[in-house]
Amino acid sequence: MLKEYIKEIKTGNVSVKNNVFLAPMAGVTDIPFRKICRKFEPGLTFTEMASSKAMEYHSQKTEKLLEIMPEERPSAIQIFGNDKEVIKNTILKLNEVEEIDIININMGCPAPKLVKNGDGAGLLLDLKKIEGIIKESVKVSKKVITIKTRRGFDEEHITALEVAKMCEHYGVPQIIIHGRTREEYYDGKADLEMIKKVKENVSIQVIGNGDIVDVQSAENMFAYTKCDGIMIGRGAQGNPWIFKSILEGKDYFPSPQERLEIILEHIQNQLNYEQNERQAVLKLRKHIAWYLKGLPQSSSVKDQINRMDNIEEVKFLLKEFLESLI
Repeated sequence: MLKEYIKEIKTGNVSVKNNVFLAPMAGVTDIPFRKICRKFEPGLTFTEMASSKAMEYHSQKTEKLLEIMPEERPSAIQIFGNDKEVIKNTILKLNEVEEIDIININMGCPAPKLVKNGDGAGLLLDLKKIEGIIKESVKVSKKVITIKTRRGFDEEHITALEVAKMCEHYGVPQIIIHGRTREEYYDGKADLEMIKKVKENVSIQVIGNGDIVDVQSAENMFAYTKCDGIMIGRGAQGNPWIFKSILEGKDYFPSPQERLEIILEHIQNQLNYEQNERQAVLKLRKHIAWYLKGLPQSSSVKDQINRMDNIEEVKFLLKEFLESLI
């Protein structure tokens, strides 16, 4: 049943081999993690979101967030901001980067720091500002522009349909909707009804996001909302195999040996990417905790790893633990 919904999708002039995407996640979807996810063939992987304002000041850290691997084409990056002129200047700069195919603008991140500045989901309290950003972005971009948003800011500001209609009006070919308000963060259940309503009322592509953690939840999103594609965020943390599961229509459970091989590959990716070993270890801690989640007696292993700075010690402990489960 699920496989009938999986298809090639064309957004603007960009064709993607399937409509199952990895969501942009701050502090998570760096190159080492995207490289791992790409092994299981999602149609698109998104960079971490990057500040348009920081791009104005030529922040090397921010520019690094937007690096694309050759094997990542077609590629999608995500930026955020609340000033249409700053976003315009960022897009003009990104127009010159050949490796970028899609520029996604975040209008949904619930992080307090962003919302306080009027960025991310903070934009959902100012629809005129959103309209200006969409209009200006489409006008100057040589890349495909897409928007990622939420159901709304809170129950008094349910904005997904209005934002989608703005996208349709100004020529944005795709909107990604997380079925929660900003005030809900990640509590409760994603509202599929809102995603369905948007899909029924606009002609552009609608991508459903929220609570997709396995084959059944992916099928529910497609079947109920009739969305054009799905985007997976937290469901891919520690579980890049979720893309294999959904594309094949059958939940896949990696063996301890397979899990170990992927973790070791992720570790090597991180070491290759970071400037020093300690930085790599710090970034890997959360990923390793996700990879080990649910495994018997994994809590003590995670606690030990969170106190380690030496990568060889981390690898030895992981091998010892996972091989004991074989």
